[in-house]
Amino acid sequence: MAVSLKKMSKNPELLAAGHRSCGGCAAPAILRQTLHVAGPNTVIGFATGCMEVATTIYPYTAWKVPYVHCAFENSASTISGVEAAYRALKRRGRIPEDKKMNFIAFGGDGGTYDIGFQALSGALERGHNMLYICYDNNAYMNTGIQRSSVTPRGAATNTSPAGSVIRGKQQARKDLTACMVAHNIPYVAQASVSNHMDFMKKVGKALDIDGPAFINIMQPCYRGWRHKPEDSIEVARVGVETRYWPLFEVENGRWKVNYKPKEVVPVEEWFKLQGRFKHLLAEDKEGVIQWHQEQIEHAWSQLLKREAESKEEGQKEAE
Repeated sequence: MAVSLKKMSKNPELLAAGHRSCGGCAAPAILRQTLHVAGPNTVIGFATGCMEVATTIYPYTAWKVPYVHCAFENSASTISGVEAAYRALKRRGRIPEDKKMNFIAFGGDGGTYDIGFQALSGALERGHNMLYICYDNNAYMNTGIQRSSVTPRGAATNTSPAGSVIRGKQQARKDLTACMVAHNIPYVAQASVSNHMDFMKKVGKALDIDGPAFINIMQPCYRGWRHKPEDSIEVARVGVETRYWPLFEVENGRWKVNYKPKEVVPVEEWFKLQGRFKHLLAEDKEGVIQWHQEQIEHAWSQLLKREAESKEEGQKEAE
């Protein structure tokens, strides 16, 4: 699916203004950009979370496409059921064969990495023709900034506070994107709200694919990350420049890095933008910042290695 800003600028907005997300929240941009690519022939399934609450407080809705509010744990199950019903109606001749519909499920990291992981894994294994998008803000922000499995080591949340004994979250974050790649589905990608064209192109590619697709997109939450509301996009951008959150895609098993920073930013500079790490910047006896930098270097080298191997495989097949 070709993505053209000029063409999309003429399309109607499918997410109404006046929703109740926090000022400075970048998540509505993710929703709007997704809908600009997907268009009106789209069904949305949405797990309980920040954007569900902000866009569908009864009796109002900001959605101008069919929308299903799901429980925290079953957004993937719900949208896979809608997709299965669509195929059944086609077989019965009740929907024209040439009618194209997009089926997209959304969830935050709590509803994806943690509570919704089983439902997501099952939907991908069954092979439903759907796209799942996780907007990753590193914690359960909607219910009071509790830590999730993707909260970075050392980050302070209300359930992993930084004190004199425990210095923020003690565990490393889960690599959900790698988990999705392990499902051997046709398309998996990482994106950032700071790189909008990269994200929208990935949405277009995912919707063109016959089968399940998954996109994990970084979305800073200024309340939980403790940065200025107006800096949400900049914080996301610096996260990409550090390579903490690399932009890449895995299409039919082939890895491709979509962005390689010309001047790499040390992860400490990213931490300086976020109040959740201020205790580490003041005193870091355990060397958590250096640990993060080493993890980034290792993960980046592995990513480049996989890309190189994929290129070599492609060249061999072309010969």
